[in-house]
Amino acid sequence: MSSTLEKYENFLVKNVSTISTLESSLRSVTWFLPGRFKDADLASEGLSAILHVSSMYHDTLLARVVQSDPHWKPILPIPLHTRYTRAWSDKETLYKWAARSLELIRFTQLLVEMLLRRKVSDKNRWRGIVFLETVKMILRFTLLKITTRPLLSPPIPERDIDPALMPPSSTHTSPTLAPTSSSSSSSSSPPTPDHLKNNHIPLQPNALMLTPPPPAHADTSVEDYLLPKALTTSCVKPSMLLMKPMSSPLEWVSECIYIIRPWVYASMLSTMKHKDKALVTAFAMELISRNLRRTPSHSADLEREEYARRDRDILWYLLRGSVWETYSRPKVEAVVEKIANMPILGVLGSIVKDWIPLVDGYYYYTAP
Repeated sequence: MSSTLEKYENFLVKNVSTISTLESSLRSVTWFLPGRFKDADLASEGLSAILHVSSMYHDTLLARVVQSDPHWKPILPIPLHTRYTRAWSDKETLYKWAARSLELIRFTQLLVEMLLRRKVSDKNRWRGIVFLETVKMILRFTLLKITTRPLLSPPIPERDIDPALMPPSSTHTSPTLAPTSSSSSSSSSPPTPDHLKNNHIPLQPNALMLTPPPPAHADTSVEDYLLPKALTTSCVKPSMLLMKPMSSPLEWVSECIYIIRPWVYASMLSTMKHKDKALVTAFAMELISRNLRRTPSHSADLEREEYARRDRDILWYLLRGSVWETYSRPKVEAVVEKIANMPILGVLGSIVKDWIPLVDGYYYYTAP
């Protein structure tokens, strides 16, 4: 078994660019499958779940190869999110497995709901949804207890390797990694042609190189070049300190409300009696959590990014409950009807039209 995994790992590293392109292409296909044939939504979500789970496994393998090879280092700075989540995964085994389990559920929850809808009653389907939300809530509280910091989404490192930069002849590397040893760089440089070896006459510089840039643009160009390369406090902080621990009780209350919000929403919807009340309650909890949370400092880039993501997620309430049924869906259907006969836009409209029944029928398409 170990030899099989080793062969697969070597195959992945050698063909990481091809595999990544294939994953991206198949993900694009999943957007066009719903509505094309019977159970197309199930096939689309099954393919999407397989791709996400395999990508998570591939990311783990690539990170392991990178960490085990001392002769390679990343060309680009590692993203703050990757630094932070990788540091916690390396330090705490419980964090690593809780975070992976949480992501595994997120990748497969919609597929599970589709299977439950086809095999069991609607009441049992909602019981399954509430069970999944309960497990997710327990895992999030586990992560919160370990880190004592606001949770990030996703809680695992994201892929920070660009397969397009993978050297074609590389047998042991990751796409954005470059050798640091001098022997590697010297062996890869082209040899000097024979007719230039005895040439001791210096090459005259080009006139363009001697002409100074216009004074009006010199300062601006230098500043534009240097600003993106300037170090910030986040660049030099230890990975574990990229996000400050929560200190006040209000910060803990805010994060706890944010964690239990999806469970409360699903539990109220499962009764089939309080749909509007469930939406209002979840939205109120969202606003309370937002108002109670701390205001991150200007140097807390990672925490500000996470709070900005949470603020953007509030827009999902336009696709939930009575807001979707009475306001958003009629507007979407009107736009789709208007562009139905337009070239190119008509194709986009037909795709959106095929997705509308899925938003109506499945909880996890727009779940918090």
